[in-house]
Amino acid sequence: MTEKKVAQETEVKKMSLAEAIAEASKAPKKRKFSQTWDLTINVVGLDLKKPENRFSAELILPEGRGKELKVAIFSATMGAEAEKCADTVVSKLELEAMIKQKKKLKKLVRHTDRFLAEASLMPLIGKSLGPILAPRGKMPKPLPPKVPPLAMVNLAKKSVRVMLKDSPAIHIPVGTDIMKPESVEKNAMAAYKLVVDKLPKGNINIKSVLIKLTMGKPMKVEMK
Repeated sequence: MTEKKVAQETEVKKMSLAEAIAEASKAPKKRKFSQTWDLTINVVGLDLKKPENRFSAELILPEGRGKELKVAIFSATMGAEAEKCADTVVSKLELEAMIKQKKKLKKLVRHTDRFLAEASLMPLIGKSLGPILAPRGKMPKPLPPKVPPLAMVNLAKKSVRVMLKDSPAIHIPVGTDIMKPESVEKNAMAAYKLVVDKLPKGNINIKSVLIKLTMGKPMKVEMK
């Protein structure tokens, strides 16, 4: 949703989250692709030039993303164990080569939703790949020692990043149109509660909440 569209919020009466999801489900004509449920939370009363008013957090959606995310692992020692659970595994040698091959790196970033990395590789990744990964919100999450990578991959596939930066609008994907309405509602509620907890004055800093499908009309939500 663009900032212009956010400004042109629908004039219909505010609805409960469940009512808004039901109404938004009726409107769009069927598409040849799976649409995403987008939750937009508009904040107010914050000076976003101050770092303390910004945040970036990871939320594990209770009902999952509703689609299969692609996860890559930067691996120094895991080898076969990482190969079994990740969509892509980048060895230390491949990582060092990739630092000089920006086109190859950008292609990997485009086609990967989440990155994980062994802790020993994080300094190299941060220094060399940070300028490309960080602006896209794709910096790797370190793999804790002795934790099976499969568990971390499964969590990564259910998570979303929730960020408040320069714009007062927070956009969060909370599911897809193949999910049950109750599941979308549960995910949206979890995202809203996380944002409320992160804001200095909680829901007092929230101007409005909207939910929509990718190609649909935004619906105003009265959150409780």
